[in-house]
Amino acid sequence: MLHPQSAIRNPQSAIPIGVFDSGVGGLSVARELMRQAPAQPIIYLADQAHAPYGQRSLAEIRALSKAVTGFLLREGARIIVVACNTASAAALRSLRDSFPEVPFVGMEPAIKPAAEHTRTGHVGVIATEATFQGELFASLIDRFATGITVHTQTCPALVPLVEAGEVRSERTRTALQGYLAPLLDAGIDELVLGCTHYPFLRPLIEQVVGAGVEIVDPAPAVARQTVRVLAARGWLAEGNQAAAHRFYTSSNPDRFRSALEELVGLDVEVERVVWYGADVSRSPSVPPR
Repeated sequence: MLHPQSAIRNPQSAIPIGVFDSGVGGLSVARELMRQAPAQPIIYLADQAHAPYGQRSLAEIRALSKAVTGFLLREGARIIVVACNTASAAALRSLRDSFPEVPFVGMEPAIKPAAEHTRTGHVGVIATEATFQGELFASLIDRFATGITVHTQTCPALVPLVEAGEVRSERTRTALQGYLAPLLDAGIDELVLGCTHYPFLRPLIEQVVGAGVEIVDPAPAVARQTVRVLAARGWLAEGNQAAAHRFYTSSNPDRFRSALEELVGLDVEVERVVWYGADVSRSPSVPPR
């Protein structure tokens, strides 16, 4: 059983936050964590070998999420942020069952604030098919969208475009225009970003939807919840000195390093991890930390 401790004052002894996504999208959450808890180290794994998760079965996503969580825990993480809407919808409950002593913070489409702020009574949500299929999304609609019409739109091209670094391209703008047109025609005035990749497209999205539509990004709220969990357990590192973070990918480290610099402004080393059957680990030549 985990017990609250005093606040951590030495950044070198700070408890790392494990963060994972199928790719670069979770960096939108990591960026908020760095802003709200700068002294807390992050261990980030981008499972780009299996990206995008949104095109996989729920069973596959659960198996991948369990293996990635195990890796992050072995690397020293004590709290896990599932910085992927698809993985949160498909696997968060099973992860909590598999790792009962580990606190998890997951993503969920921000239906509640959108429903509270809408003036037209029409809210749009863009996400993956797996996010919409999960029990979590249906529960959010039941709890928070009474009397509100929620319009959903899957956007299968967006995650690959963000992974490819096309966050400002005309091809991405064209894709957004096609996906968002039905929502705009329906009269939405709130647009929920239901995938962690989408905040990196926010400038283009704002141009497409115009000033009359408020964009709702859940990443800041997820970071605040993570900080609350850390504080409640006495794990929150004090101070404003930036922590040392570690980044891993199951695909091309150079490509992910370029994305880190482009999307988050970090120029750091990225290490590749390897899948062995149903497990993921660092290279055998590199000892565990």
